[in-house]
Amino acid sequence: MELKNKIAVVTGASKGLGKAISTSLVSKGALVYGLARTEADLIALHTTLGSNFVPVPLDISNREQVMGWIAATFSGMRSPQILINNAGAGYFSKIDALSYEQWDEMIGTNLNGLFYMTAGLVPLMKKQKETCHIINIGSILGKTTRQEAAVYCLTKYGVQGFSSALFKELRSHNIRVSCLNPGSIATRFFEDSGILPNDSMIAPQALADLAIYVLETPDTLLIDELTIRPMSPK
Repeated sequence: MELKNKIAVVTGASKGLGKAISTSLVSKGALVYGLARTEADLIALHTTLGSNFVPVPLDISNREQVMGWIAATFSGMRSPQILINNAGAGYFSKIDALSYEQWDEMIGTNLNGLFYMTAGLVPLMKKQKETCHIINIGSILGKTTRQEAAVYCLTKYGVQGFSSALFKELRSHNIRVSCLNPGSIATRFFEDSGILPNDSMIAPQALADLAIYVLETPDTLLIDELTIRPMSPK
């Protein structure tokens, strides 16, 4: 896929991996709608990236917000070719110490939000003549497990299964679906669980570069899944 002049939607765009992917897409000439809950961070990124980054303060776990924004923003003639489902929530805790609010946030963001964004944009992608691409950011914990991460693993196994079934469903509509399953990324994603970034973790830009590579592969190819691990984890 040639990225210049393509329209992309990136969730969780204001920080970490989403910010790195948004920046890389803009550098390739794409128009990026960056979604996140924190408006100030989105505006700051817009100031840096310019008019090709459109800040969209939105909670993807809110179905009405998602569907309302899609209906107000896109039409059959102007709709995205790229969706990066990157937004996520994660808490590591013993199961009897995990709060109901943390459960709701992980399920709401990692599963409900993933579904709302995909289900809302796929009908528009199906109407396009050119190849479209959905990249879902999963996790190594969608392929294996660790203690005190039961609910997070549940959601990421869900992302893995969703992606695997969806690529089979959509390939005949000229829509590629890829799932990237990274190990620990050097962001503050798990800071609330006491896990801080370190140099042994995957750099966000390195993973963003991989996402761009997957997008730019020839339209005749389909990379359905990639697992990425730190070389020397700590």
